[in-house]
Amino acid sequence: LHPTLLKVKALTALLFTIFSKYNFSLASSYEQLGPTKIHYFFKISLSPASRSFSSLSDDSEEARARYLYRQWVGLGLTDVHLSNHTVLLSLPGSTPNTITDRSSHQCFLPNGIPCDQRGPNDLPKQQFSYAAYSAVGSLQGEVVDVQYGSVDDLRRAKDTLNLTNQIAVVKLGQAPLLYKLSLLSELGFGGALLYIDPCDAPPGRHTWNQAFRVTLNPGGNPAIAGVSREAGGSLTSLLVQPISAFLAKTLLSSPSTGQGGSCIPLAMSPNTGTQLLESNYQCKRGIKVLKGVTGSHYRYVLVGSRHDSDQGGGASAIMNQLIAALTEQAKRGWVPDRTTVFCSWGGSALGNIGSYEWGKDNSVVLQSSAVAYVSLNSPVRGTETLRATASPTLLQLLSCIRGGNCPGPNVSSLQLPGDVSFFANQLAVPTVEFAFEQTKAEEAQFSVESPKTLDPLFKFHETIAKMTAEAILRLVNDPVLPFYPLDIALDVQNKLKEKSVVSPSLLSSASSLRDHAAFFQSETMRPANDPKERDPSHVRMLNDVLRDLEKSFIIPQAPSGVYRNLLYSLPGKTPQFSILRFSQEAVLHCSVTSKTVKHNKEVLCHSTMNQSLSLILRAIRSAERLVCFGLDLFENYPNDTK
Repeated sequence: LHPTLLKVKALTALLFTIFSKYNFSLASSYEQLGPTKIHYFFKISLSPASRSFSSLSDDSEEARARYLYRQWVGLGLTDVHLSNHTVLLSLPGSTPNTITDRSSHQCFLPNGIPCDQRGPNDLPKQQFSYAAYSAVGSLQGEVVDVQYGSVDDLRRAKDTLNLTNQIAVVKLGQAPLLYKLSLLSELGFGGALLYIDPCDAPPGRHTWNQAFRVTLNPGGNPAIAGVSREAGGSLTSLLVQPISAFLAKTLLSSPSTGQGGSCIPLAMSPNTGTQLLESNYQCKRGIKVLKGVTGSHYRYVLVGSRHDSDQGGGASAIMNQLIAALTEQAKRGWVPDRTTVFCSWGGSALGNIGSYEWGKDNSVVLQSSAVAYVSLNSPVRGTETLRATASPTLLQLLSCIRGGNCPGPNVSSLQLPGDVSFFANQLAVPTVEFAFEQTKAEEAQFSVESPKTLDPLFKFHETIAKMTAEAILRLVNDPVLPFYPLDIALDVQNKLKEKSVVSPSLLSSASSLRDHAAFFQSETMRPANDPKERDPSHVRMLNDVLRDLEKSFIIPQAPSGVYRNLLYSLPGKTPQFSILRFSQEAVLHCSVTSKTVKHNKEVLCHSTMNQSLSLILRAIRSAERLVCFGLDLFENYPNDTK
């Protein structure tokens, strides 16, 4: 079936809470956060009654955005806008996708239920299970188990099978999905069935019969990337379909059972039949309007959530409580140093469209004015694990505030899902997020329980609200931004531990950056934090240096699905620069994908490692120059306050 393009209206709400610039210190007490003492001066308490969207008869994205608009205006925000962008959306078809075993003529739905056994309530669940912006149509091919889709996995498959127009069965995890799909496409695969191995799921997470959704959109409006109506709204030539672990086990004839320590990973048994993948998709065009940035001309702390899913109600409830508490204190005379910009995004599930388009349209202002992005993308995705995530710049902001029981910070391109992507990846704005979670597969979007079911008393949401409030207060209120250059330098050195591929000059530059960052932090930042020595002009220039430090680590291009910001790495036991990890695979990748040896291609592939090392070295030296500039700037800076 050919997809049709329709017009639908989806609104992205954003606003600016405008405060004047004034140094202010908090006096009353609550819970401590960070290396210096900072406290709540207002109380945040969420209840089921504060849940957003529960009273709406129209649950469309436009209705949600207008509802938030009315709420935020009523809470006293001074500059609220509804914003629209015209984008190409990829939505499921009217009938669920199916997978058919041609040897047994057995037809399955994505969650593993036989097609002839589906009930009347199964259709909404199966419609949810799809890959946005996948190719459409039907494909018949042999099932190929490629495990996690690594270069080694693909080499083993290519050595034994003809992969042209075959169907890959791929586990999520270990590498970005878009990177894996690019390898599969180059090898000639026609389709891919995605699943989560139960051995990779957290204890107690039952994923056997759960299908899910993924998006193949790396961000923003796909139409800008050359996607057309004639192409059916696809971003890949592959037919991609997420399936449950149960169905993967059936298709692979895998003996795997259990979970946890005794879990046996799913893998193909010797006898496997051919399968037919049938996928139907409908694409729609969404309209979003943007009216530009107005308000303060100083510095912005962005606080972003989403309203395009069931979980959006919980995120919006937290956002509303933060707005209510902050505006109440502003009415009583509180005037922080920086402007708080609250944003509620649409189009998040299909590639963070709202945040990307707004960010691109306002990139000039944001490059100079945005100092941090605080994410409320999906604050309660489960109730098992509290995760604190931040870019290296803000690691010390995540000091445990509850007796040492919170987890250590994690920095990963896979572990910062959602609308934070544009700001961290394109603008190098330092980011921070607190969230309760339950699954490791960040790229998989499950049809999750509503906030009412998942957290009926809103206690988990309240915890996230309090932690997020403390982070916001530090970011908008500290005269010197709570950024720590030494943490960046130490993170860089940590990523260069594998000395077998690292040159002495690279290690020397990393060591030099650490030394200068430590000196800058102690000799320049420490006096600026002392009210007796603080000079407003001095602090302003110091903050500009701190704001720009992470921008040194943006590179022109990166492997598909990997951040351009070098400071964001992939999860794993050994931290490493993402581009370095994939450069080490480049030579293997070339030998796997090349059907004939071409000299120019081999030279290009073998030079990838050197190019990556050169980019890392350039970034380190750029950061060091900025730190040294800051030291030189302040060495003889006149201080009239002394």
